[in-house]
Amino acid sequence: MAQAAHKKRYDPYRNLSYAYDGSAVRVLEPDEPVRERVYQRPRADEVVRPKVQVREAGKVAPFAVCGFAAVAVLAVLILMSYVRLASISTELVTLENQMVELKSEEATLRARYEQAYDLAAIEQSVTADGSMSRPQAAQMVYVDLTEPDSVVVYDNGEPAAKGFFQAVGEIVENVLSYF
Repeated sequence: MAQAAHKKRYDPYRNLSYAYDGSAVRVLEPDEPVRERVYQRPRADEVVRPKVQVREAGKVAPFAVCGFAAVAVLAVLILMSYVRLASISTELVTLENQMVELKSEEATLRARYEQAYDLAAIEQSVTADGSMSRPQAAQMVYVDLTEPDSVVVYDNGEPAAKGFFQAVGEIVENVLSYF
C-alpha cells in the first residue's frame, strides 16, 4: 500500500510539454517564432501645474527710498572713514620711522653732551672748602615775568550753519577726489 500511495503523489514535471535540459531557458520548437518583449513604462498621469495668481506691481514707498538713500550715504561715509584710516595709518608709519631716527640722533647727541663736560675745569672751579665758585655775569640768565598773562580768542563771527555746510562740502570733495 505504501507503493500505491507513492504512485499517486503529485509530480509537477510530469505534465509539462517540454523537458528540462539543464538550462533555465525554454527551448523553442523549430517553427515557433521568436517574440521580443518590449518593456513599456506605465504611463504616469500628466502633471498639471496650478495656476498662480500674480498680484499687480505696487507703488514704491517713499520710506523705502529714504531708507535706501540713508544706507547709501552711510556706506559712502564708511568708505571715507576707511580712506581716512588708511591715510592716518600711513602717516603713523612715517612718524614712527621719524621717531626711530630721532631716538638714534638723541643717543648720539647725549653721548656728545656727556663728552662735553670737562671734569678738569670743573675741579678747578671748586674752592678749597668744596663749594663751587660764583657764576660770572656771562653765565647768568634773567627771566622777566612782569608781563600779565593773556588769552586771545579768535571769533570769525560765522554762524554754525555755515560751518556745517563747509564740513559737508569737505566730505563731498573728499568723496569726489577718492573716485
